Amino acid sequence: MAQKITQPATPVKTAAKPTAKTDSKPASFVFDKSNYTWLIISIAVVAFGFILMSGTTDIYSNTKIVVAPLVVLAGFGLGFYAILKKPSANA
Repeated sequence: MAQKITQPATPVKTAAKPTAKTDSKPASFVFDKSNYTWLIISIAVVAFGFILMSGTTDIYSNTKIVVAPLVVLAGFGLGFYAILKKPSANA
């Protein structure tokens, strides 16, 4: 048996094309200047921690075993703070 093709009773409506917004806001960045400042500070703190860990003499010193890893972790903490910090509302 052949199927019978039927036409719809009313015309099918298609979605209207979206129009361009006329009152668009200027692009705003996710990070503020203070976020980038904190990020640069955190990179410097991490680099300083790795410098404290470097060297070949006295590998069991407190500076290399305790202080330097804490400085590196503090630098990573500052990096997380820089990423999660909300930009100021007045800027």
